[in-house]
Amino acid sequence: MSQPTFWLRCEKKEFERRAALTPTTAKKLIDVGFNIFVERDEQRIFDDEEYEKVGCKLVENNTWPSAPKDIPIIGLKELPESDEPLPHTHIQFAHCYKKQAGWSKVLARFHRGGGTLYDLEFLTDATGRRVAAFGYHAGYAGAAAGALALAARKKGETLGLLKPYINEEAMVSAVRSALGGSGKGVKALVIGALGRCGRGAVDLFRKIGLDEDDIYKWDLAETAKGGPFSEILEVDIFVNCIYLSSQIPSFITRETISAAGNDRRLSVVVDVSCDTTNPFNPIPIYDINTTFREPTVAVDGLGSAAPPLSVISIDHLPTLLPREASEQFSSDLLPSLLEFPGRETARVWTEAETLFQGKLGEAVKAEGL
Repeated sequence: MSQPTFWLRCEKKEFERRAALTPTTAKKLIDVGFNIFVERDEQRIFDDEEYEKVGCKLVENNTWPSAPKDIPIIGLKELPESDEPLPHTHIQFAHCYKKQAGWSKVLARFHRGGGTLYDLEFLTDATGRRVAAFGYHAGYAGAAAGALALAARKKGETLGLLKPYINEEAMVSAVRSALGGSGKGVKALVIGALGRCGRGAVDLFRKIGLDEDDIYKWDLAETAKGGPFSEILEVDIFVNCIYLSSQIPSFITRETISAAGNDRRLSVVVDVSCDTTNPFNPIPIYDINTTFREPTVAVDGLGSAAPPLSVISIDHLPTLLPREASEQFSSDLLPSLLEFPGRETARVWTEAETLFQGKLGEAVKAEGL
């Protein structure tokens, strides 16, 4: 492959409307000599024609498995479950480096096919900070979903189907309306408030009308004493925005919730971090990912007299704002993509490949290959 090339695959996850490459970013790559193939995709927020107009070459939906093996495949969410070997280079979120459920089977596919995984979650700059992340919009959308779930709970209902919004203004307007015109009087606690995700959650709460004093912004200093934290039970919405890399004391447990009885105010937990199957998950009160179709799961085992408590654990929340989230992410990723042709020496890519090789070795051992 003499000309640097990327193949943007379609997303197969239900309701996923974001894209790792936007027409804006694709044009910037094309302008400096890249060749960009884009799979047709009616689900994507960007129309096929938007890519075609900037010079991308459109190909049929989900045809990447038959693409030349030397063309890197770029996407966002994990591939559908399969045992098929993966011979390509893939750039995506794979959710398999922290020993999530099925992690070794995912990596075993690369072992059998001889392909390489560059996990978007682990592309970092010289300081260890991710070069591109959906954190801000994840927190923003998570807080919005939490507020919508609270509004439904106050009506004695369960939050139903979530649909992506055309922009932030539409989202804010819809949430305020659901709360009766304003979020005033609602109390929320955000853990990880100083990070990108936490800032997004705090901004949403401000925009829907929460008083500043009713937005509790916690980070390392506030959590240093170690949980569980009774303060979480004293707000309406708790949003977890931390990046988990090692075991820490639980923020909240079924035992602390049950002990509060009817004195508990907490109604909705939004686990934006969504480490559902991670053995270190600091919110061990649920064990499934929720979806846009069914956004909440009830916390069981609290006793019949306890007020209801629900958890939102959607692992692609930013797709509630697909266009804006995609544009920000893709723009942040662009400098690293420009370096990809020199990935044998470009630090962001060499470190990502070293990490992959280490995780691959662990998977090979776990699978007995």
